[in-house]
Amino acid sequence: MAKQRDKVFPGRDAIVAFIRTNPASIGTREIAREFGLKNADRVELKRVLRELRDEGAIAKRGRKLQEPALLPPTVVADITGRDNDGELIASPTEWDEQTGDPPKIRIHVPRHPPPGTSAGVGDRALLRIEKSDDSEGAAYRGRVVRVIDHAKARVLGIFRRLPDGGGRLVPVDKKQAGRELNIAKADTGGAEDGDLVSVDIVRSRGYGLASGRVRERLGSLASEKAVSLIAIHAHEIPQAFSPAASREAEAARPATLAGREDWRALPLVTIDPPDAKDHDDAVHAEADPDPRNEGGHLVTVAIADVAFYVRPGSALDRDALARGNSVYFPDRVVPMLPERISNDLCSLVPGEPRGALAVRMVIAHDGRKRSHSFHRILMRSAAKLNYAQVQAAIDGRPDDATGPLLDPVLKPLYAAYATIKRARDERDPLDLDLPERKILLKPDRTVDRVIIPERLDAHRLIEEFMILANVAAAEMLEKKALPLIYRVHDEPTPEKVHNLQEFLKTLDLPFTKSGALRPSLFNRVLAQVKGRDSEPLVNEVVLRSQAQAEYSAENYGHFGLNLRRYAHFTSPIRRYADLIVHRALLRGLGLGEGALPETETLETLSEVAAQISVTERRAMKAERETADRLIAHFLADRIGATFQGRISGVTRAGLFVKLDDTGADGLVPIRTLGTEYFNYDETRHALVGTRSGAMHRLGDIVDVRLVEAAPVAGALRFELLSEGRIAPRGRRGSRARDDGPRVQFSAQAKAQPGRSPRKKARKPDKHKSGKSGKGMSRKDKSKQGKPGKSRSGKGK
Repeated sequence: MAKQRDKVFPGRDAIVAFIRTNPASIGTREIAREFGLKNADRVELKRVLRELRDEGAIAKRGRKLQEPALLPPTVVADITGRDNDGELIASPTEWDEQTGDPPKIRIHVPRHPPPGTSAGVGDRALLRIEKSDDSEGAAYRGRVVRVIDHAKARVLGIFRRLPDGGGRLVPVDKKQAGRELNIAKADTGGAEDGDLVSVDIVRSRGYGLASGRVRERLGSLASEKAVSLIAIHAHEIPQAFSPAASREAEAARPATLAGREDWRALPLVTIDPPDAKDHDDAVHAEADPDPRNEGGHLVTVAIADVAFYVRPGSALDRDALARGNSVYFPDRVVPMLPERISNDLCSLVPGEPRGALAVRMVIAHDGRKRSHSFHRILMRSAAKLNYAQVQAAIDGRPDDATGPLLDPVLKPLYAAYATIKRARDERDPLDLDLPERKILLKPDRTVDRVIIPERLDAHRLIEEFMILANVAAAEMLEKKALPLIYRVHDEPTPEKVHNLQEFLKTLDLPFTKSGALRPSLFNRVLAQVKGRDSEPLVNEVVLRSQAQAEYSAENYGHFGLNLRRYAHFTSPIRRYADLIVHRALLRGLGLGEGALPETETLETLSEVAAQISVTERRAMKAERETADRLIAHFLADRIGATFQGRISGVTRAGLFVKLDDTGADGLVPIRTLGTEYFNYDETRHALVGTRSGAMHRLGDIVDVRLVEAAPVAGALRFELLSEGRIAPRGRRGSRARDDGPRVQFSAQAKAQPGRSPRKKARKPDKHKSGKSGKGMSRKDKSKQGKPGKSRSGKGK
């Protein structure tokens, strides 16, 4: 029953306070009931709520209102506009839209801003922020620490020459696919057909093509050999090192014994993928001779001493920070450091003396780490091995390289791993089963096939050794009370947990939370669906419920790994965060040159952590987009062919389908699904027909026909051929069980825009088109935000 109130419209502060009392379950109706508002007041209430959302004081998730999510003290944000007082307003660059509207940040601009901090609308900047008072409207106030990128009025695309000498620009952005620009003959800038170009828009109008002028030729894309160039330029990933950094790299000399322990006699080995070009970690294990640790092991992890060559404040350091990490494409690598450093001086190649920072760990018989110590050493790798080669040797098939190492080196490594695995299993980290694909290229750098590499114990061994080393680094630096950059992974938000519970109810899967949230709770659900048809679906939905791992100078643990403290230490060649941890260890342990300067504080490292979190997301997106473009090129001559796949995404715009053989993702527009209206059911991750109850759900296996491929944008469009499940009558669009019969509602994707096609249903016919998906390759699609995963499985 509504409470009796004075007929006074509630103040904005009172409304915000009420929303905070019960987040994620308050809507307009609940607010009206709480304050006794009548129908006549609803219009005013909606206006006030809209203003509060625009100001960032509240956020909207579906139909419910909530307090905006908390932001870290330092954040990278995009400046989106100005408020009524003319002050700049920004929103965080990286934001999970599933958590609601991004919070607004009002930027304070001093009268005399320091150099490099003058920002404007459209710029991207590093901000230091704090919560604002309720009366200020925006959820946060911030100040610009550094402008990362200025606004650019440009379009990136492929130039296509016309017979008259002018041309068309085909945009590379998937969102702009089909929106070509006209380039006049005088504005081509000498671009040739197939060139990747940057174009300034010189005229835009409501009808006809907009016009542009070529500003810069970025490279030729006459074939897919250089398709990664698109992502490199689209995301502004630096390719060339500064002249000063190149000079520093060339002047560098190999490390010597000065200031180091001599570990050259220890048979450390590197174990990497067969195509790895740099080898920055080596391992060794042996039984612990200490009688007080019977059944225990000594495990050594040695990591290339990058800090010896890349000194704080140097040109190499500045270039490495701007990159943040190496970026890996199927046809090339854009390294964080010059090859002289990454592939030569810091690569732990066999037989060559190399500087390293090593951690020696004492492991008890139950797999728990008893103690550890760090050493600056000179080592000599005994062998360069790959995962399959090592696994084959352990399985009884040694080769010339692994044969002599089997008993003295490899078997002790596996014995130590078997011990460590006991503690790992007891810790019970999040155990998602989401296989990742890898694109293999032909010699001409075009797609050959896509494989799912087999997951071996050799992979798990290296992964667990690296996790141990990363934990040891974090523990040592905390003990020394030194600032560091943590690798953190927050637990899922209450709202995401609730949404997961509601979804699992539709599958009759229990998900009861009691006490603290632990990864084991999710693992129990995953175990229940092991081997069932719903296994891929549940794994995908559990993944989407998780937060995204990031870097932070503040520690809030790693939920996915179920660790209280964790830092990246094991890959300083390709990750700047690891380099910071190396420098901090050198400083804390007094191990010599290259240490973290005293000027590096928690505040400055917060800025670095925010910046490299963004560069990591940039790399992941660029890698994913390049894989999409390569596969779109590969499928471009298969228009009309039919394929089997699985629904990988459900939105109000339609269904995303991932093909089984290539891993390619494409869209089935909602307007092509049939002759009826389809509702988006957020709880069940499904589109449900209002008349028939036909339901298409995340994880469903479907047949599709390829209708359109846009290789430049990496976009595919499909026509759905498969039938949909029937939701029980009376519950269509709600939480119905999906165990009913199926109905066929297929449609031609070439129907007129905005109109539902009215074609007869038909069964999938994989032979009618004359083309088939047989023998198609598979696509490597990285899982963005997958907790605990990293390249080669090293250092999650």
